[in-house]
Amino acid sequence: MHSASAGKRLTIYVGESDSWRGRSLYMSILETLRQNGIAGATVVRGQAGFGAHSLIHTWRIERLSMDLPMIIIVVDTPENIERALALVRPMVREGLITLEDIEIVKYTHRYLHPLPADLPVSAVMTRQVLTVSPDAPALEVIELLLGKLFKAVPVVDARNRVVGIITETDLLEKAGMPARLAVAGRLEEEDLRAFLGQIRREKTAQDIMTAPVVTARTDEALGHVVQRMLERGLRRLPVTDANGKLMGMISRVDVLRAAAGTAVAEEEEAAPRAGNTLGEVMIPQVPTVRTSDDLVDVLQQMLQGRFTYVVVLDEEGHPVGVITEGDLVARVAPPVRGGVLQALARRMLGREVPRGDVFARDIMSERALTAPPEMSVTDGIALMLREGRKRIVVTDADGRPLGLVDRQALLAASLGEQGASLTNH
Repeated sequence: MHSASAGKRLTIYVGESDSWRGRSLYMSILETLRQNGIAGATVVRGQAGFGAHSLIHTWRIERLSMDLPMIIIVVDTPENIERALALVRPMVREGLITLEDIEIVKYTHRYLHPLPADLPVSAVMTRQVLTVSPDAPALEVIELLLGKLFKAVPVVDARNRVVGIITETDLLEKAGMPARLAVAGRLEEEDLRAFLGQIRREKTAQDIMTAPVVTARTDEALGHVVQRMLERGLRRLPVTDANGKLMGMISRVDVLRAAAGTAVAEEEEAAPRAGNTLGEVMIPQVPTVRTSDDLVDVLQQMLQGRFTYVVVLDEEGHPVGVITEGDLVARVAPPVRGGVLQALARRMLGREVPRGDVFARDIMSERALTAPPEMSVTDGIALMLREGRKRIVVTDADGRPLGLVDRQALLAASLGEQGASLTNH
């Protein structure tokens, strides 16, 4: 489904020969709207028409113009349209102005959103893909994914046709995996054996996979596939040929790389619009703790908001680090680690974790990735890829958090959509 926002359409009917301060009226109206930050306007030149004087004006070959009707169409938010109407009303001394309520399904600009939407998926997909067969044990699937950057694997039959996909959610909900793969990948040998010991041995890939699976075709336009990913909240899709055989995978990172590699072909003098900067696509909710908060505070913030990370602030409120679930289990002492694992597995904090022994400053990863709100989406994508991070903290002029953007937010912005951000993933 498309999300729509309320808008208004202002339509202005004037004559081609109408003027304002020595210039054509329709061009004067366009210039006035542009200078005052209105989203955009379109002028349509009529073939024929009549107005208040009941004279028919028409275009003929022998006469290129005879005061033809000019129609100016303006679409924007209700507030901006009211402002536009106040500007335009005194300029139209003879003509017609109408106002209508509409729904704005999408507003974008080809120079502000860098995704090469017309590229075939085959041009950006990852071609080397690990797969499993339907009869592969669930434990084998988890061992295959441990330590990998990707957290899903397609299931293929003997003819290499995609019959399903296994995601981290499938492993958590159907295979008995007690915590996320990022946690398992940071465990020491003894704890990892205990972790894997909880996997349901009787389960196979066919038992736990998601099927039917949403796929993309190699010849599909990238823009169509990204739209599908956004609408369904998916991070990656198997890519198949016309016969359903696996040819590759396309992930959010693949798409962002394609967007970051697209040069801006032309710059226009225009006011920034939604989706142009990080400040316009960020979400204002940032899960934070202070460096002096202890392990219980960190866990409570993660579990209450169902986040897999928190941003650590110093005493002045500046981001200085990040703590992920993996950091929690890797950087606490073995006597405490078991309680942390139980809390993460149950998504509930019990009494197994002592207060006051471990603090956020002791377990955080140094340096949170930050950027100003005026940074462009394209530069934000490049920064995230260059640093190998999943999220950027957007900070004000004093270095304090304003919001956060993640891969999902940038994926939506690259296509010119205002997609929901999956900041808890």
